[in-house]
Amino acid sequence: MNVFGIAGHSGMGKTTLLERLVPELTSRGLSISLVKHSHKAIEIDRPGKDSYRLREAGCQEVLLLGHERWALMHELRGASEPPLDYLLSRLQHCDLVLVEGFKQGDFPKLEVWRPSLGRPMLWPTWPGIAGIASDAPRPGGDEVPPAWLDLHDIGAIADFVLGRANPPSA
Repeated sequence: MNVFGIAGHSGMGKTTLLERLVPELTSRGLSISLVKHSHKAIEIDRPGKDSYRLREAGCQEVLLLGHERWALMHELRGASEPPLDYLLSRLQHCDLVLVEGFKQGDFPKLEVWRPSLGRPMLWPTWPGIAGIASDAPRPGGDEVPPAWLDLHDIGAIADFVLGRANPPSA
């Protein structure tokens, strides 16, 4: 399995890009998985449900199985967030794992950047950013990343991702 990241400030359109990129990649015959890191305290269960009640009662893990999907919830209970390599080891094999978040991780990434939102680029400060996908033309000068992609050209973005995705570091 190979890994490639999508990075950018909140609100730049990372999830919107992924919603368009995943179908493009799967249409090429690839199996795709996703790891999404959130800086928020996420809740994927609902109060009152059996799984929620048993997690709250103290279960470290709850595996929920239904007719269409299953989910494994693991409670950190004050422990540190696990590293990306550990999370990747929990996934079944696939062709490509897309990672949203983990900006500090040292793996190849494409930054989504919309200058109209008034935020600076993460590049070159964050490790691994190999290019920028933007809705603006490439700026002039020497201080631009090596690759500049049109945010709306999903085929070119898919080619870029597949050309730079790497196996996990572990």
